[in-house]
Amino acid sequence: MFNLILFGPPGSGKGTQSEKLIAKYGLKHLSTGDLLRSEIAGGTALGLAAKSIMDKGQLVPDEVVIGMISSALDNNPDAQGFLFDGFPRTAAQAEALDKLLELKDTSIGVMLALEVSEEELVKRLLKRGETSGRSDDTNESIIRARITEYQNKTTAVADYYRNFDKVVMIKGEGSIDDIFNRLSKEIDERI
Repeated sequence: MFNLILFGPPGSGKGTQSEKLIAKYGLKHLSTGDLLRSEIAGGTALGLAAKSIMDKGQLVPDEVVIGMISSALDNNPDAQGFLFDGFPRTAAQAEALDKLLELKDTSIGVMLALEVSEEELVKRLLKRGETSGRSDDTNESIIRARITEYQNKTTAVADYYRNFDKVVMIKGEGSIDDIFNRLSKEIDERI
């Protein structure tokens, strides 16, 4: 089983590249947002607990999210591996994820981080905002604040995985295929 974390700031192309990587390597996409929505829609105990917390405007605790990831792993025993998207966001979450994966006799193979200049990100997001219907993609100051928040939060996660020599920075500019080939090269070296 091969597990990877795909990181990148808003507008870096994570969504596009995730789809291509999932198709090529047969990975199961694990997005914590999707997991939360699925557990809530399914009325599971974890989903009801998460909904209660979210309804109060609070963040879902790490142990609830880890519980949902554990369920997703258990519910997909035939998966070739998992692509983690949007998680972990903190060093504590990374540590909890590693402990969970160890219990399941697997681990993170690599953390691939897409690097894109801030100006390119702003340009991409403003362009996406023309068609996405997302108001946070139409305001440059909000876009820049999102990029800064991403950089502030994810540095600790990258530092955590650097301790295990699992972080690879990938140039996230160029054609979609060029970026995909760079990502694939790193994965192929580890499978």
